[in-house]
Amino acid sequence: MGEIEFGKKLTRVETGIPGLVVFDLPVHGDSRGWFKENWQREKMTALGLPDFGPVQNNVSFNDAVGTTRGIHAEPWDKWVSVATGRIFGAWVDLREGPTFGAVFTTEIDASKAIFVPRGVGNSYQTLEPDTAYTYLVNDHWSADASYSFLNLADETAAIAWPIPLPEVEISAKDLVHPRLADVTPIGARKTLVVGAGGQLGRALRDELGDLPHIEWTTRAEFDLGDPESATSRRWRDYDTIINAGAYTAVDLAETRDGRRDAWSANAAGPAALARIAGEYGLTLVHVSSDYVFDGSADRPYREDDAVCPLGVYGQSKAAGDLAVGTVARHYVLRTSWVIGDGKNFVRTMASLAERGIAPKVVDDQRGRLTFATEIARAIAHLLSTGAPYGTYNVTGAGEPRTWAEIAADIFALVGVDRSKVSGVSTAEYFAGAEGPVAPRPLNSVLDLVKIEGTGFVPRDAGEQLEEYLRS
Repeated sequence: MGEIEFGKKLTRVETGIPGLVVFDLPVHGDSRGWFKENWQREKMTALGLPDFGPVQNNVSFNDAVGTTRGIHAEPWDKWVSVATGRIFGAWVDLREGPTFGAVFTTEIDASKAIFVPRGVGNSYQTLEPDTAYTYLVNDHWSADASYSFLNLADETAAIAWPIPLPEVEISAKDLVHPRLADVTPIGARKTLVVGAGGQLGRALRDELGDLPHIEWTTRAEFDLGDPESATSRRWRDYDTIINAGAYTAVDLAETRDGRRDAWSANAAGPAALARIAGEYGLTLVHVSSDYVFDGSADRPYREDDAVCPLGVYGQSKAAGDLAVGTVARHYVLRTSWVIGDGKNFVRTMASLAERGIAPKVVDDQRGRLTFATEIARAIAHLLSTGAPYGTYNVTGAGEPRTWAEIAADIFALVGVDRSKVSGVSTAEYFAGAEGPVAPRPLNSVLDLVKIEGTGFVPRDAGEQLEEYLRS
C-alpha cells in the first residue's frame, strides 16, 4: 500500500483542462491514524476554488484492486477525493470548445483532491483494496439532466491505465459507452434573457447573437409572478440571468394601477430572480435608473451614493436594486435617458422638426443620453471580462446636456434651425397637465469612472445620436 504524505501545505495545481484543479491537502497523523480537512470552504475558495455550493456527499466503496468506473460527464461540479485507499484517476474534457477531448491523469490518495467542473468526464481505477472514493456534488441526480459518456478504452484519449482494462472489473454499461467521435459534447451553461421583447432585449439580441446557449423569453412566456417560475427550469443548467424587462411609465406609476404594476415589475420581479440566482449560484444582471436619486447633488452621481428616489418609479427601481444586491454574483447597471428602437424622445423631436413644429422643451434637467445598444455592449463586456461584481453606471459619454439642448441638436442634425427649440422649466412644462406627474431628478449625470476602470470605453452620446438619426 502507498504511504500517505503527512504535513503538506494546502496548495492548488493547475491541469491542462480549464477548471480542473488538483489540491494537495494537509493530513495530520500519528500512531492512532490521521486527520484531514477534506473540504474547507473558506480556505479553498481563498485559493481560487469556485464556491460551488455542494448539496450532496456520495461515497463509492470498492473491495478489490482494479475496480474501474467511468468515463461519466455529468451536468454538475464535483469535489473528488478518497477516504481510504488510492486511485488512478482519468479526466477527459467532454465540453464543447477547443479543449474537447483533452485528458488529464493522476493518482489520488487521502492527501489529494480534485475539483471536476461540469462537463469534464470522470473515471478511476482502484490501486488498493477497500478504497473509499468520495465526492461532493452541487446538484441532485435528475433523469432530465444532459449527460455525456466516453468509453474507457477510447483510442483517441489513449488513457494509460495501470492495470489493463481486460484484466479488471468494469460494469456492462461502462463497456458500451461511445468512442470520442460519437460523444455528444456538454454545451455551455445557458444564459436566460428576461424581457427579450423590449428595446433592451432587442439590443441584446443584436449584441449577443442567436447563440445556442442563450434563451430569450418574454414576460408572457416567463411570468415572475407565477410561484412555479422558481422550479420551471433546471437552474443548474444556467449560468446567467439578464433582466432586460422593466416598467418605465414614470407618470403612470403614480396612479393606483400603475403603482401596482411598477412595484410588480421593478421590485417583486427582480426579487424573485434574486432568490433563484442566490440559490443556484447564478450571475444576475439587472438594469437600474438615475431615478433612484433625487437629483439634488451638485456633481455626477457615483455608484456608492445613497439612493433617495422621489417618485413611485424610482422607489420601485431602488427596491429592485437592493434585492439584486443580495446576490453574490450580480451586476446592477445604472443608466439614464434610454433611447432604443421604439417610440422615444429622439424620434419625437425629429418628427416635430420635419413637420415645422417649434417645441418647448425642459431646460433644467441635465444628463446624458444612453442608447440601448450601449447598455447591451456594457452587459456583454462585464460578463465576458469577468469584471468584479457590483453596481456600475452606464451612460453615453461626453458633456452633459439638458433635454432642450439635445432637442436643439436633433433639429440641427435633421437640417432645421436649432433656435426653433425654446427652453422651459420642468414646473412650467407640466403646469396644467392632466393626470399625475412623477417628480423628475434635475441632475441625472452619472459618474463613469468605475466602469471605465474595467476597460469599457463609453461612446460619446452626441456621436451616437448622429448615427441613430442617420439610421
